Amino acid sequence: MLPSVTSLKQLLSNSHRFLIITHKSPDGDAVGSASALYFLLKNLGCQVEVVLPDSPAPNIASFLDGTDCLFYDSNPQLVEQRFKSADCLIGLDFNAVSRVGDLQHLIVNFEGKRILIDHHTEPEDFADVLISDVKCSSTCQLVYECFEEMGMLHALDARSARCLYLGITTDTGSFRFPSVTSKTHKIIASLIECGIDQWLIHQEIFDNNSMDQLQLRGFAISEKLVLLNRSTPSLPVGYIWLTRTELERFNYQPGDTEGLVNTILSIEGIKAGVLIQEKKEGIKMSFRSKDDVHVNQFAKKYFNGGGHVYAAGGHSPDSMDVTISRLLSLIHELFIP
Repeated sequence: MLPSVTSLKQLLSNSHRFLIITHKSPDGDAVGSASALYFLLKNLGCQVEVVLPDSPAPNIASFLDGTDCLFYDSNPQLVEQRFKSADCLIGLDFNAVSRVGDLQHLIVNFEGKRILIDHHTEPEDFADVLISDVKCSSTCQLVYECFEEMGMLHALDARSARCLYLGITTDTGSFRFPSVTSKTHKIIASLIECGIDQWLIHQEIFDNNSMDQLQLRGFAISEKLVLLNRSTPSLPVGYIWLTRTELERFNYQPGDTEGLVNTILSIEGIKAGVLIQEKKEGIKMSFRSKDDVHVNQFAKKYFNGGGHVYAAGGHSPDSMDVTISRLLSLIHELFIP
């Protein structure tokens, strides 16, 4: 049984107005878990609202349809009012308050109860009830398991199942990552039995690429990919670096480089991949690895990040050149036993 599920059930039963939040630059697991939990609680007769720090990528934005969702970057005053009127705050898919960006102060100053449901390592201690399982494939799977153990799966319907499927399939790389277990597949079977069309969901997520997006990916792979093992066989690492000017050249939209770092990892002989992007707010970094190479602690120690053993994020306050130089000077540490 998941720890704190009894406390979670009690808090859900004793609260009246729920506010669901997730991290900035919300991915499929963030959007999926927030939307699914919204529909699940609604089906139980609860008052629920959703707040996201900013908008998700277009290919997953439709999964918010039907939810009462606001984006803080475009509606800050209305969002602040929602925090004041809620008596229970539910955070999903983040392990640190800093991950919600400009919403941090609203979480810190929230006067009601706080719940955190997440599968990242080392969650901060800011919630009254913490549901954490780092071995779980996704926050969406964790939400399902919570409702299963609370005896509330009768609230699951096709809408919520569709959203849970989104999060599980995106956070597992379409079920190919080590976090996928027989339990994951049993949950997927249950979601399909709810009436979802999984092939349509896959089309919506993965088969809606714009020409700009495909050309950006082609440019990144053909012109901006560096393989360190070509000159240093002991460093099976590849990285792609993209400047803000280059992103704008291809009319970059949120989500256009989603999964690009996994492409690096698919190259024969590569055990770690890094995607470095220059954004308006600074340098954003994505780390992926496999086998015995773990990127979480590396990202946390050197690039203000963290995440999972094989998938982590980070950021750098320095220029692109300085960031790359620093990365190259440290990357060997990934391979120290």
